[in-house]
Amino acid sequence: MTDNPTNTTADATANTHAPAAADLNEHPRGAAPGKPGDRAAFSFETITRLPDAADGKGKGGARYGRTGIIHTPHGDIHTPAFVPVGTQAAMKAVLPESMRDLGAQCLLANAFHLFERPGEDVLDAAGGLAKFMNWHGPTFTDSGGFQVMSLGVGFKKTLAMDVTGMKSDDIIAEGKERLAWVDEDGVTFKSPLNGDEHRFSAEISMGIQHKIGADIMFAFDELTTLMNTRSYQEESVERTYRWAQRCVAEHQRLTEARLGKPYQALYGVVQGANYEDLRRHAAEQIASLDFDGVGIGGAIEKRIIGETCAWICDAMPENRPRHVLGIASVDDIFACVENGGDTFDCVAPARCARNGAIFTRQGRYNIKRAQHKFDFGPLEEGCDCYTCAHYSRAYVDHLLRAHEFTGFTLATIHNERFFVKLLDDIRASIDGGYFEEFRDESLAHFYGK
Repeated sequence: MTDNPTNTTADATANTHAPAAADLNEHPRGAAPGKPGDRAAFSFETITRLPDAADGKGKGGARYGRTGIIHTPHGDIHTPAFVPVGTQAAMKAVLPESMRDLGAQCLLANAFHLFERPGEDVLDAAGGLAKFMNWHGPTFTDSGGFQVMSLGVGFKKTLAMDVTGMKSDDIIAEGKERLAWVDEDGVTFKSPLNGDEHRFSAEISMGIQHKIGADIMFAFDELTTLMNTRSYQEESVERTYRWAQRCVAEHQRLTEARLGKPYQALYGVVQGANYEDLRRHAAEQIASLDFDGVGIGGAIEKRIIGETCAWICDAMPENRPRHVLGIASVDDIFACVENGGDTFDCVAPARCARNGAIFTRQGRYNIKRAQHKFDFGPLEEGCDCYTCAHYSRAYVDHLLRAHEFTGFTLATIHNERFFVKLLDDIRASIDGGYFEEFRDESLAHFYGK
């Protein structure tokens, strides 16, 4: 891995729409018959670093925002980058070919859901996640920690980002029951599909993710909510560290044992909720282990999301890429990029699209409002996505009202393109030296300020 804070190549981010070489599905980098995956096939290089500033949130005014390239066995990711979420090895209502056409460089799937169906053995037999879903590019899997937590407390897709005055260690969403129980060794949970009881641990999560075969995977961690008490957060951080140590050991064992497979990078996950000392402590713990990158995870208060990234990056080696888990608010993305986030994933663009919420540079709007019934313009003027080039607001409005799947497809293509292009443009602004101007202009337009 290399660390070069200067802009060493003018065209490092120019070819964002080009897919990885098709033969990487059949012959990924660093895979040889009868040998363990070559770790050198995964690396990160910095292209341009934001200059430090008086108001920088890192130590000594450091700003950790940067552009770079993550090299993986199935291709490269130019960062900062948005990682669309195809939970069950599929984007809902959108083909992988369409995701490639709209500029997505990589996709993320969920280990918990793929464990439930079709099962990790199916993906292993198919040659791994990318080959299974005909995706010619890098892939991620998350560890299942969020899903297990959500089963435990009954929340589904989002966690509160402002819980002033709310503290409890027995948190259950209204009208839900607890389906997961955490102990020192792991988590026992009931399947939301059929009620079967299952067990996840550091070793089990590593085994599942190795068989799924993504280029980048995450250590199994305990995700708390902001409503948990300080004492529980402290216990959880230490438990996540112990699980992280076990994940590293099992990952190394499986890498040596699974011959002929490409190397899979393992990211540790930093927890600690909204406590600075816990975040810094957890970051130092994760930085001390032999991880390939870091996941900035857990529930984070919106008001300190940038600071939280900076606290973590203070402890992280420069040559480890940093993934911010589950973030897709425009202002949060800018704050996290400025303070060190390299890649971002979230289900929100696709989920919002299916509900009629359309993202544009001028803000978000509901396509199903009456005013769009006779609007034959694109979803967003000036957008270069397939939907905006061929279809009108009126048509997408009609499809969504009629519950036609094509409406889900068209709206999702636009929203995913919005976030992919936003990160592409942020990347260009860092390389071009105009990040602050682009940030301020983008936020003013999106939020009407």
